[in-house]
Amino acid sequence: MARAEARHILVDSEEQCLALKKEIEAGADFAAVARENSLCPSSRNGGDLGEFGPGQMVPEFDKAVFSSDVGVVIGPIKTQFGYHLLEVTKRV
Repeated sequence: MARAEARHILVDSEEQCLALKKEIEAGADFAAVARENSLCPSSRNGGDLGEFGPGQMVPEFDKAVFSSDVGVVIGPIKTQFGYHLLEVTKRV
């Protein structure tokens, strides 16, 4: 079974999500941006969600994690929780 490691940033609005993505693409550290802005408790760990398998996250998030390239920041991804930026850090 496929496994992945990812980190994310959760915010309330698509606009904020896009602004943070621009910051990261301009060179800001993903983990620092997550610690400062993410609404998820994972923000304490720079947005790190650890390792998980298919079906362990909400469907929109799950689909993105197992179909996107490793090391690329993607999003906004809208879920019931808000808007996410996502980076898959490892997939096996």
